[in-house]
Order: sequence, then structure tokens, then C-alpha cells
Amino acid sequence: MKRAAGIFMHPTSLPSPYGIGDLGDNALRWIDLLAANQQTFWQFCPLSPTGYGDSPYQTFCSFAGNTLLISPDELCRDGLLTKADLKAYPNLSDDRVDFGAVITTKEKLFRKAFDNFKDTKEFTAFCKKESAWLDDYALFRSIKTHHQERPWWEWDPDYKLREAKVLKTIAEQSAETIRYHKFLQFLFDKQWKKVRAYAATKKVQLIGDVPFYTAYDSSDTWAEPSQFLFDKNAKPIDVAGVPPDYFSETGQLWGNPLYRWDAMKKDGYTWWRRRIEKTLALVDYIRIDHFRAFDTYWAVPFGSATAATGEWREGPGLHFFDTIKKALGELPFIAEDLGDITPGVIKLREDIKAPGMKILQFAFDDNTENPYLPYNITTDSVTYTGTHDNDTSLGWFKSQTEAGRKRVCDYLGCAHTAKAFLDAFIRCALGSSSWLCLIPMQDVFGLGSEHRMNTPGKMWGNWQWRMTKIMPAAARMKRLAELTEIYGRAREKEAVEKEDAVDNK
Repeated sequence: MKRAAGIFMHPTSLPSPYGIGDLGDNALRWIDLLAANQQTFWQFCPLSPTGYGDSPYQTFCSFAGNTLLISPDELCRDGLLTKADLKAYPNLSDDRVDFGAVITTKEKLFRKAFDNFKDTKEFTAFCKKESAWLDDYALFRSIKTHHQERPWWEWDPDYKLREAKVLKTIAEQSAETIRYHKFLQFLFDKQWKKVRAYAATKKVQLIGDVPFYTAYDSSDTWAEPSQFLFDKNAKPIDVAGVPPDYFSETGQLWGNPLYRWDAMKKDGYTWWRRRIEKTLALVDYIRIDHFRAFDTYWAVPFGSATAATGEWREGPGLHFFDTIKKALGELPFIAEDLGDITPGVIKLREDIKAPGMKILQFAFDDNTENPYLPYNITTDSVTYTGTHDNDTSLGWFKSQTEAGRKRVCDYLGCAHTAKAFLDAFIRCALGSSSWLCLIPMQDVFGLGSEHRMNTPGKMWGNWQWRMTKIMPAAARMKRLAELTEIYGRAREKEAVEKEDAVDNK
């Protein structure tokens, strides 16, 4: 596989005048910027609607799109909003996403657009095609509003346990609310397809993300409880986490419901197949978060105060991937194989021929066999300077001890300064043996800790970073393009020539 490079940035981080990045013109211009500067890939976090803590990894539905990404400008072009509607939009922060303000203000715009919308053949066809998840999701959101947005396990029992007559009644009573949520999903789907099609014309490939677990408060768990490890009252028996380790004496208690892998195996992993198939309709590659759980996963009794009381259990293993591959064909996966990885996890990843992840920030301890050290990296991998869960590389460097900074700079062969470090660090990542190198946009800009995307364990204030129009994106990307060429990761010449021909028309 040809060496390549790309950028890691979530669409919410794009510039826009609406308080959050969206799928309008700036998304297309972003793709132009990637293509013009030798970048072949764009990676982002899950595109699903965010739930608890505004996290894209705690979503109300594994199949739905994040409607906060809907572009008001596109709605104006479609005749669903007026220029006056857009002009009346309040001035929100352009460098951070204030999710509360964005949700409130965009909801008002979306309601106006909905009032102006008449069902079309395209909308009807979308609702029919996506009915397997869309009907339950729209009903879930409607009932959730009926219960003052409380999680579904706190709903009245007839709703919680899906009593058929009650669901039929509220579906009839809430028909317009249900139609509204379907309308929003239709808009997201339409706008994302435009972005993806444009990326294809520019030869920019998209890498999406599938979290291993789903959120407890989701239409997934409410609509299909038989797929999850629940008791007869839809209460989790055990939940997800990771055991105590060097970083935490009590482990990490995530609380996500576990799967009934025996039941899933019997029906050919249908729920997972639909989930992967849906994601592949949106992207070219899928990064599988917490890949190790397909081999073994940590199960913690529900109600435990920490993750220390759990146990390891066997995941579905190779049988899962063989079954999915038989149904869908070749699977363009990237395995998030970070953390305490066993030989079994490595073998599973190699068996399905999925590249793993190498994080340069993890490389510089005293262990010469550290798998993240550049000289230990193999080609079947993707090298990152850091991910959405890491500090920015500049922030990471500054947080090291003096001895740690010296060790890193001595390895990189650069002066012991932050500026020299960052340039050498990005060079080191691009020069690795990995077939693909992905750099977070914050590192391209050389930004500090205040610009990190997510701090694991911190419940609020994450996922807010945005790229602003005053940031020197063109100059920084030009420098990255030079390094991309130096380290043999430039885009195919044919693709570049085609773009130049189009631009010169």
C-alpha cells in the first residue's frame, strides 16, 4: 500500500458563523485545503448525535447523524430558511463550541426549516430505506421529550419496556415530532453525501469511527434490549470498563452495557453488520475504537463503585469478522489497539489484516522495546503524533520533566526548545514506517494544552476546540505539504494534475 498522510480533525472544529463546524461550504473548502497540500485522508470522531458530556462516543443512536452539523446556509439554498433567518442568528464563540447555546439556537432554525418543509419523494425514500433504525430512533427521541429528556430507564414502565399498545398510541399522538426527527436525519444524510461526494472528486478519503460500545441511554439499547446484557427489567447485569493498571488503581468504569454475544452470534451479528454497513455508507475507512474487546473485554457488575471488581471475558473473536466479511466483503478497518494489548489481540488484528495505531507521545520512556518507538514501528500501522484523547504534542512536551524533554529531543536530534521539538516530532511521525501518518490539526498549528480536544475522565468542557479563520491554516499546511513530500507520502501525481486542471478552468 502506498505511503500516505492525512489530518485528524472533527467536523465540529471547522470554522463557521454558527457556533459549531458544519457541512456547508467550509467543509468543502477544508477538503480543498487537504487536497492542495498533499493530504490523502481526513479522519474524524463518530458522526452520531452526542449525548452525555457532548461526547461523540456517548451517542443517542449508533446509526443516526449529528444534526448539529447541519448547515444553515445549505437550508437557505434549499429554500427552507431565508437570509433574514440567518442574519438573525446570534453571535456565538468562534473558537470554542458552546454546546448549550448551539443546541438552543440551531433548534429554532431547524423548527423554522421544518415548518417550511413539504414531504418529497426523496424524503419518503430516505425514511423507507433507513426505517430499520430511523423509526425506533425518532420514536425514542419523541418519548424522551415526553419524559423531560430523562434517560429511558427512568421512563414510565410501559414506555421503558416497550408495551406495544402504549407505543402505538404515542406514535400516533406524536406523529409530527417523529416526522421532525426523521426530517433532521434526512437533512444530515443529504448534506453529508454532498461532502463525501466532493471529497471523492478531490481524491480525499474519509476515516470514520465506530465505538466498540454504545451508550446506555440510546435508541440502540431501548429498541433492541435482547442484544444487550440486561435483566428482565431492562437493567444491565454487567457493564464495560477497563481494569486497574499503571494509570489508575481502580481502573476505569465506563458503564456502557455489554453485548449478548451468544445471541448476536446466533443471528449472524445482524445488529453489528447493519452498523458497519451504515458507517461504510458514510466513509471509506473505519477506525474501530477499543478493538481489544473483540478478543477479551472487562466486565464489571452493574452498581460497582469502581472497575476493580470485574473479570475478563472472551469476545466474539475472528468468527465475528469472518461473518461480517462474508456479508459485506473486504473490511477497510483500522484497529485502535492501544493500552494493555495481549498476544491474542495482536493475532486477531493480524488475522483480519487491519493496521494498528502507533502514538508517538507514548514512545519515549526508557524501554528500547517500546512498540511506539519509531524504529519499532511496522508498516501495518497508522502513526499519530497524538489523538483526540491526548494533549496536544506541544502541551505534552511542555508537561514532561526536564529529563523527559531531553530524552525526546536527544532522540529527535533537535535543539531542546519547544519550537524545534514540534517540527522534529512531526518529521519523525511522517518518517515512520507506517503506511499512513495522521496529524491532529492542533499539532499542525503548534497549539498548546488549552487547545486539546478531550481529557479522559473529565466530564464537561471537552470536544469544544475549533479552528478559526484567523489561524494561519494555509501557511501551516504548506509546510506540512513540504514534509509530506519529503517523506514519500505525497498524493498520487494523477490526482494532483486533475485538481490543477479543474482549478485552472
